[in-house]
Amino acid sequence: MKTALSRVALLASGLLLSSQLLAEPKRPECIAPAKPGGGFDLTCKLAQSGLRDGGLLEAPMRVTYMPGGVGAVAYNAVVAQRPKDAGTITAFSSGSLLNLAQGKFGRYDENAVRWLAGIGTDYGAISVRADSPYQTLTDLVEGLKKDPGSIVFGAGATIGGQDWMQTALLARLAGIDPQKLRYVAFEGGGETLTAMLGGHVQVTSSGLGEVTPQLAANKIRVIAVLSEQRLPGKLSNIPTAREQGYDITWPVIRGFYMGPEVSDADFAWWKGQFDTLLASPEFAKLREQRDLFPLSMTGDELKAYVFKQVQDYKALAGEFGLVQ
Repeated sequence: MKTALSRVALLASGLLLSSQLLAEPKRPECIAPAKPGGGFDLTCKLAQSGLRDGGLLEAPMRVTYMPGGVGAVAYNAVVAQRPKDAGTITAFSSGSLLNLAQGKFGRYDENAVRWLAGIGTDYGAISVRADSPYQTLTDLVEGLKKDPGSIVFGAGATIGGQDWMQTALLARLAGIDPQKLRYVAFEGGGETLTAMLGGHVQVTSSGLGEVTPQLAANKIRVIAVLSEQRLPGKLSNIPTAREQGYDITWPVIRGFYMGPEVSDADFAWWKGQFDTLLASPEFAKLREQRDLFPLSMTGDELKAYVFKQVQDYKALAGEFGLVQ
């Protein structure tokens, strides 16, 4: 009898310890590494809504903004100043991985954080104002061929960043020197879109999800989406670059990482919440409402994907002489 009771007590204490270790963080936070209104903001708010609506977070998750270096400031802050913070997740995208591949995050590389979850896919997009004379991608390319400096591109990154890379690939295919493009870098997609709507730049290169709200308001026109084929539903009228004769695709993963010293138990808690979230039909609908497409990866699977992407981006950046 004593042995049986001892086993029960031991099991109970183990379960109690396990629940304590896997407790929900008291002040969950999502860091968007840019100013409000861009893709990182979209990513954090998608998780904020999904985890709340799915009952996977009791405490409200706040979204904080940490712009600088297109993700570099946030990455360095998490690694150096908040490595054990179990309540903080930070948004990343393919643009973050491209910058890591070029050494733009300082002394930290892709090994410096714990890759938590990829929750959706966006695609690159080339957009103009609704009243722009450029009706098609070919119109834009012809204008660039005549005078590359006559058209100003805006993007939420520096030269070598994801948005620049989309235009550089287009220019290269069209036989135009990418270095001759006029390019204005902003801190995040929200600023870029505002600049175009204000007439300060003529074209934006961004993620599609960053511009669809203005598309619905008929304030802009997407002249090319960088997907393999036309997207479904309400976006099906947007032509791909490929169908217009420019074989460029640029999928954009959106997801989260955590600090390098977050405990295995705390990381497992977040991973479990995201595994549940990503399997939910309700979250699939929420993601679709944000004009993102299915992608579900967590933990080791995401880590392998990230490492492969960084290596591929290093090769691509090398083609443009960008690797530091």
